[in-house]
Amino acid sequence: MNRAQTGGKRTTASGRAPKAIIIGAGIGGLTAAVALRRAGIDAEVYERAGDLWPAGTGLSLMSNALTALRSIGIDLGLERRGRSIETFHFLDAGGRPVRKLPLKEIGERLGAPSVNIHRADLQQALLEKLGDRSVRLGASAVDFRPTADGVRVRFTDGYEAHGDVLIGADGLRSVVRRQLTGPEEPREHGYVCWLATTPFSHPRFTAGCVRHYWGSGRRFGLVDIGHGRAYWWGTKNMPPSAARGWNGGKDEVARAFTGWADEVQEAIRITPEEAIVSVPAQDRPFLERWGEGPVTLLGDAAHPMLTSLGQGAGTAVEDAVVLARSLAGSACPRQGLRTYESLRRDRARRMVRLSHRLSVIEQYERPLPCMLRGAYLRWTPAPVLYRQNLSLLTFAPT
Repeated sequence: MNRAQTGGKRTTASGRAPKAIIIGAGIGGLTAAVALRRAGIDAEVYERAGDLWPAGTGLSLMSNALTALRSIGIDLGLERRGRSIETFHFLDAGGRPVRKLPLKEIGERLGAPSVNIHRADLQQALLEKLGDRSVRLGASAVDFRPTADGVRVRFTDGYEAHGDVLIGADGLRSVVRRQLTGPEEPREHGYVCWLATTPFSHPRFTAGCVRHYWGSGRRFGLVDIGHGRAYWWGTKNMPPSAARGWNGGKDEVARAFTGWADEVQEAIRITPEEAIVSVPAQDRPFLERWGEGPVTLLGDAAHPMLTSLGQGAGTAVEDAVVLARSLAGSACPRQGLRTYESLRRDRARRMVRLSHRLSVIEQYERPLPCMLRGAYLRWTPAPVLYRQNLSLLTFAPT
């Protein structure tokens, strides 16, 4: 059993505990801090935002993420804070069933459910695990400089932080990534995503349900995140510039789903306009080299992906767990970072590519591709679908 499992204290050659500087207090950054501290590695978290109140949307943490956390003895109590998936259905725009996915059965086999949760509730669970070690807010990183004994990070207010390693967990537009790779533009996919959470009740909105409705160039998701709340999202094809700069209102969202299933229209109708967030569909081509020297990337900073697999947060959690194990198991922090990158690269690459491929299929607009998509969902043998989803939801400990 290694130090990441026991929580034993690591020390450097000088006798002090090694220290990680984490840029970004999103799900990946906070999970990394929790996992590293459990492994006996000090972690300081710096966040450019002035507060930690996230946008009011939900997310999925699938079985693989919970299994990863449990492998190092972390239980966030997410089943109580959110809602475990009981049923997962694909439907057509009118609400007629197309296919059911066996996510609950796979979770039972793996010993961990898939959970849908409000982002704020997950964030609060992680902050509680961090205890009284607070995140430094309003800290915008400018750049970093490797040193003989680690790395220094400079912030806009002139403050400098020093650590043995630097972890860029600062999202799609990562400052750390930009210094490592140079300027990049996100890859745009020609549709907008609308997101919201709201109190919701409907006869078809059963406990623990996930319902995905697929239409022509549009999709809608209706998800139980527990405590009488629904997380919903909708997509619509449009030029990248329109998706990036979308400033329409709730009426435009409602028009996009006119004639769809009653529960879809009702969820939009009862949601306050100010609760609806719009996000353009963006990711990046997969990055093969995540770091060098005392620096690495994690989560969306390393491998941003589209939402089609619902694995963005879960993959970041996996990253954090493997990072903690790798650093705890290495006498040299820099070698620990390279071990982490090597262990994570293939699975992260697969998630990014599958998310991109599925997104293309999901947003089909022409009649024939839509018809073929429906036929595939209806007629693919159940054992094939089971194996495909089992491989995605299985976390392989290192």
